[in-house]
Amino acid sequence: MKSLDFSGVLSRSDMLLQGALLTVQISLAAMAFSLVIGVAAACLSLSGKAVLRLPVLAYVEAIRNTPFIVQVFLIYFGLPALGMHLAPIPAAVVAMSIYGGAYTSEIIRAGIQAIGRGQIEAGKTLGMSPLVIFRYVVLKPALSAVFPSLAAQFILLLLSSSVVSAISVPELTGIGNDIQGMTLRNMEVYLVIAVFYVAMVAALRGAMTALERVLFPFKFMRR
Repeated sequence: MKSLDFSGVLSRSDMLLQGALLTVQISLAAMAFSLVIGVAAACLSLSGKAVLRLPVLAYVEAIRNTPFIVQVFLIYFGLPALGMHLAPIPAAVVAMSIYGGAYTSEIIRAGIQAIGRGQIEAGKTLGMSPLVIFRYVVLKPALSAVFPSLAAQFILLLLSSSVVSAISVPELTGIGNDIQGMTLRNMEVYLVIAVFYVAMVAALRGAMTALERVLFPFKFMRR
């Protein structure tokens, strides 16, 4: 039985740090885009018009019922057949955004549906415009209610970024695969990568908790 030897892995820590940085960058971009997609899709899915509601429901079901890696391959290898060529990193961000947007939309939709009809009617009585009602009476309370679920979804999105190594994106897992090929130290490489992911998830969880306190301070005043 061979003993663990991390020297070959740790000597390439600069490569791992670059991979971790790219993981953070594409994940943050995908989180931002998936939130925009999620809000829009949630609103359209609650529309009374079937022409708006049904395509969104079809999109959500298609994403939720297919493997993420298949979606990545469709974006990266399928779009060129339609004349749209994306480099690996943009393709990764697009795939992660579409994937995250479907799950985010369901979370936000549940939050919106939990808003009492009486609150909306009260906003109308006070003379608020539809946009103001949506922003302050519907969307903000909905996001406040589902923020922990959104945070959990964003953590899953960060972890899902490892899949895009399959299209040669040099993120953390992709770099780890390269180092494994150089050193032939499977266990050591993936143990170090696991530590990186644990650290990134802990940092993201802390950042989301801090953001929740800034955006929704009233939730913590009652505690």
